[in-house]
Amino acid sequence: MVDTPVLQVRNLHTYIGSPRGVVQAVDGVSFDVAASTAFGVVGESGSGKSVMARAIMGLTPSHAAVTGEVYFQGRDLMSLSRKDREEVWGKQIAMVFQDPGRSLNPVVRIERQITEGIRRHLGVSRSEAHDRALTLLQEVGVPDPERRLRNYPHELSGGMRQRVMIAIALACEPDLLIADEPTTALDVTIQRQILDLLRKVQTERGMSLMLISHDLAVVAGRTDRVAVMYAGRLAEVGSTRSIFASPHHRYTHALLGATPTLDHERHAPLNLIAGSLPSPTDPPTGCRFAPRCEAATAECSEENPPMTVVDRDHRFACVNPVSALSLSSVGGTTDGR
Repeated sequence: MVDTPVLQVRNLHTYIGSPRGVVQAVDGVSFDVAASTAFGVVGESGSGKSVMARAIMGLTPSHAAVTGEVYFQGRDLMSLSRKDREEVWGKQIAMVFQDPGRSLNPVVRIERQITEGIRRHLGVSRSEAHDRALTLLQEVGVPDPERRLRNYPHELSGGMRQRVMIAIALACEPDLLIADEPTTALDVTIQRQILDLLRKVQTERGMSLMLISHDLAVVAGRTDRVAVMYAGRLAEVGSTRSIFASPHHRYTHALLGATPTLDHERHAPLNLIAGSLPSPTDPPTGCRFAPRCEAATAECSEENPPMTVVDRDHRFACVNPVSALSLSSVGGTTDGR
């Protein structure tokens, strides 16, 4: 594994004004993504994962306040103008969004949507761009790619549209691909195909992948490292194997405990995390998971716990971490089954 980070995020904040107050969507997040590795970001819906990804890309609303540091291959993305960022998008960093039906232009044929970025960033001819688009559709498993290039998005299934989105993202050979909940609207069989495809192209091309999901089973076995987000903050980050085998933060432990496993007793109720995410406009002081945590003490509500280092690749923010005795009750496996 290459240790040199392709992406470095330091103390990233993203606050967004709303009629109900200021939404603290991302509140002081820091992590690295190493070159040629897959990095997972997990957490319940509303944890700030997608907003964080958009802040990294520079795609937040104009009224959002984004502060912190984001370095891509040593280049300060936060200091770039809109024009300079557009040169990075697609060519160096690409993104696959949640809903391909909304991301693809409904009145433009698939070929043009794939070749537009190729011709702009790579400066190739129309015929060369066509050939590359054909190859990309073959690579992502689209049957009869020549015919699909002439289709409009509504003529494709949800799974095929997502494969087209991945082809568009891969078109200019980016060094980092951000996949934001790429299987949300797909059935279970297609979900697995898309996830396996992402991992396959990531390893074959030697690029970095940031895979964002609310489902721990999605990142298990498909990522090298995982960051667990809760209410805009990082709860825990470390190697995927370490996070699944020895979770320290109470939220990580609860998420794993709520994950169904093959040996789960039939008809037995699943473990649930009581309560819900705090309001992003009025989060509690201290640890934001404290109101839902069975092990919370007065100390948990006083101040935000600092990151505690387990080893060079594992750290967590919890003043009452999971004990070794509790780890035997954790559900889930590292192979995603």
